[in-house]
Amino acid sequence: MAVKDYYKVQGDSVTRLRQFCPRCGPGVFLAEHKTRLACGKCGYTEFKK
Repeated sequence: MAVKDYYKVQGDSVTRLRQFCPRCGPGVFLAEHKTRLACGKCGYTEFKK
C-alpha cells in the first residue's frame, strides 16, 4: 500500500479514506475486510452491518 491509498488530496484539503484505530490513535489505520474493520497492531475489530 502507498500513501495515495490512505489519503485523497483535493485542492488545499486532505481527507482520510480509512478510519483510525480508536485504541491506537491517529496514525494507525483500520484494515477494510469484507465483513469487518480490523487493526493489525492491537487486534481491535469492528463488524460491518
